[in-house]
Amino acid sequence: MTTNKTQTVQQNDSIIVKFKRVHPSAQLPEKKHEDDACFDLYSCESLVLKPGEFIGIETGIQMEIPIGTEATIRPRSGLAVRHGITVLNTPGTIDAGYRGNIKVILINHSGKQYSISVGDRIAQMKIERVHDTRIFEVVQLDETERGAKGFGSTGY
Repeated sequence: MTTNKTQTVQQNDSIIVKFKRVHPSAQLPEKKHEDDACFDLYSCESLVLKPGEFIGIETGIQMEIPIGTEATIRPRSGLAVRHGITVLNTPGTIDAGYRGNIKVILINHSGKQYSISVGDRIAQMKIERVHDTRIFEVVQLDETERGAKGFGSTGY
């Protein structure tokens, strides 16, 4: 489907995700805009993140995603650029079989402490399909122009 502003990808089937609140202050993930790729995740606790410190922060939710999908946890750009706060294990992966509490590991890269309150948006979550990938061992790989050149081999 094409419009005069943007091109829209049509999907035949939606990914259904079930959430369970396990803390009274928990907020379900939400998108602020219809065309956002990710859902905001919210803290269900208040705490102070000291300079250089990292903490697993409770969201107060659990979820069920279908087999063949994954959820990835990513930083919020505003927290990173304004406060030096980011997700430590970016991207964090949540597999379809996991049913425990969702935590976000934040780290403070700034020189100042940062306060997090109940209801603050602390990260983003994207739900994606996982491709069926098969691994094969071979004796030799096909050659390419680049070959084994890496880490800065194309210039800075």
